[in-house]
Parts: sequence; structure tokens; C-alpha cells
Amino acid sequence: MDKIKMTTPLVEMDGDEMTRVIWQMIKDELLTPYIDLKTEYYDLGLKVRDETKDQITHDAGHAIRKYGVGVKCATITPNAQRVEEYDLSEMWKSPNGTIRSILDGTVFRAPIVIDSIKPVVKNWKKPITVARHAYGDVYKSTEYRVPETGKAELLFTGDNGATFRETIYDFECPGVLQGMFNKDSSIRSFAHSCFQYALNTKQDLWFSTKDTISKKYDQTFKHIFEEIFESDYKKQFEEMGLTYFYTLIDDAVARVIRSEGGYIWACKNYDGDVMSDMISTAFGSLAMMTSVLCSPDGMFEYEAAHGTVTRHYYKYLEGEETSTNPIATIFAWSGALRKRGEMDGLKDLCSFADKLEEACYDTLHEGIMTKDLIGLVEEGKATSVTTKVFLAEIKRHLEEKM
Repeated sequence: MDKIKMTTPLVEMDGDEMTRVIWQMIKDELLTPYIDLKTEYYDLGLKVRDETKDQITHDAGHAIRKYGVGVKCATITPNAQRVEEYDLSEMWKSPNGTIRSILDGTVFRAPIVIDSIKPVVKNWKKPITVARHAYGDVYKSTEYRVPETGKAELLFTGDNGATFRETIYDFECPGVLQGMFNKDSSIRSFAHSCFQYALNTKQDLWFSTKDTISKKYDQTFKHIFEEIFESDYKKQFEEMGLTYFYTLIDDAVARVIRSEGGYIWACKNYDGDVMSDMISTAFGSLAMMTSVLCSPDGMFEYEAAHGTVTRHYYKYLEGEETSTNPIATIFAWSGALRKRGEMDGLKDLCSFADKLEEACYDTLHEGIMTKDLIGLVEEGKATSVTTKVFLAEIKRHLEEKM
């Protein structure tokens, strides 16, 4: 059988710990036997990031801008313990955050749903995609521990010399302060990405903030979304029979719980961080959650939503075979390959991505799965297997489709 050809490389970003091990297993078992795989490779393992002073992360992000599609393995964002463990020269920033900034992208996360694992919310019948504005707010905030009584003020000095000053609070005792920001340009990019993704996936779009309380900050998000929808997307939404819907975040939560799913829920940075974890857990497992970073100018980066599975990696280093779920990482590869095929007009590559995902579903529907899913199965018999055996079963189903 001739291998499927590629014309333009994917940007491949390797990662850390157990997901790095599985990354290579997926390539060896499920990809390179069938595809003449073209990638521009960047090793974002923590040691290499340290050796290059994190330049390799920036290089990878700009490579995605050049080629249009990237696929990324899970990586460590170091804390103090990791700095000591890996003898790092610095506590490097999150690679995901760096790449998001370079692409000016929005993160869309959606669960992988199978019949035998029912959502905790029984009326959910379709996946719910959470769109997270991954810029600014509390993640870029400046904080101060107020040590004594005194006045806290908000001060802005414009380039023209004009100033805005307002008292935040007159502290009568010690306390804490936080200042956060966002930019119109980033909010606009977020809005465009959400509307475009809704059109591409043919799903309704919900957006929620708390503009009744935050009458300038959150209301700016609301007004920018409304303005862009009315000027750029309303006609297309109407032609496709889609709906754009704004509501308050607390009302949105209630509506989400009562819904059947099948839409995109756009959230500000913190809300999206929390709600995407809630949605993934309620659908079953973070290891069954896809993640794609989309920029408004058509760049895409695919990855699993979970971390590097440190606990399993330590077992692996001791020679123990683990039952680590590779599904979200496989779907990162299939998503990137499908998008590459769509952009380059390669139907065989798109078809392969579909078959790879079908092989995963076929394996899971047979009740063959990794240990993390066994306790979630409500219907039928399920057998826990190691990652190696699980990948072999997926390969068997894939072979039947080729």
C-alpha cells in the first residue's frame, strides 16, 4: 500500500513526560505506517526550552504562522518544584500562553463523546464546545498585598498627558489589590474567531459575561461582540439558520445545564478556564477533551486538553506499563492532519483522519479502553488495557479501514 502524500508540513511540537512517550508511540503505530509524514519539528520539552532560553517556543509559534497548522504535545509549565527537579535557569512561562499570544488565538475545547459513557447531566446529548478568550484578565493581572491603612487609586496617564484617577478603596486595615486589563484588538480577534468557528462547524454561538455588575469591563466585551456580529456575520448566520445569543454568565450556566448541548459557549478568560474543566468532567474525562487554538486569520494549533500525566511517567521510568489514555492526543493529530488536508486539497489525508478517529470509536465501543474510563462506563462490558495494547487495538481497526 502506497503511503498518503503530504505537500506542506505540519508544525510538530514535542512535549514532556508520559505524553511525550505516547506521542512517539502514536507516530510509530498509527501515523508513519500510512502517511509520508511531513513535519517541521520543534522539541518543546522542558530541558530544550531551558537550553534555548525559551526561544524554541517562539520559533514554533512563528512556524505555525508560516505553515498554518500545528500539532502540539502536552508540556510542563514549571513551578518552583519543577525548577528544582529539572535544574532550570528560570521559571519559564507556559508554552501554550506564548503560542496563543503569537497567533492571537482563541481556544476551543470540546469533549469526545461515546455511547457507553453518559454525561453526568443526563439531558446532554451533543458535545458542548467552550471557547476561551485566552488573553489578559486575571492571568495578566498586577497584584499587591496591602500591608497597612491607606488609599488605593486607579490611575491612567494617556500619551497626550491626560489622566484618569479614581479611588478604588480607602483601606482601614490590611488587604489585597488586583489590577487587570484587556485590549479592544484582542477582544475583536476573539469575537471574529468565535463567529468564524461557529460558521465553520455549523453551530449556534452563546456568549456570556456579567455586564450588569462590570459596566465598563465586561460591557466592552458585550458591545464589541454585538458590533462585529451585526456588521460582519449576522447575514451569514441567518442564511445558515444559526443563532448568536448573549446572556449573563449565571443565566448561561443554568441554560447550559438544562440544554441538550450542540453549541459553542464563548467565555472570558477565567470563565472559560473554569467552565471548560467543568464541561469535560461532566462529559466524562479530561483525557477525552479536544483543544484547538484558532486565530482570526486562519491559523490552527491542535493539542490534547490535559497535562503531561506525571504520575504515570514516574511509573514508566520504573519499568511499569501504564494504562494512559491517548485518545485526546490521537484526536489532536487527526484534527491537524484533516485541517492540513483541507487547506492543501488532499482528500486522502482528510479521509485518513476520519478513519483514524473511527478506529478509536470502534475500539471504545467494543469496551476496550484505558483504566481512567472503566469506572465511567454505564452500559455494556468494559476491559481495562495498557496504552500499548489499546493502541494495538486501534491499529487493528484502522487496518480494516485502509
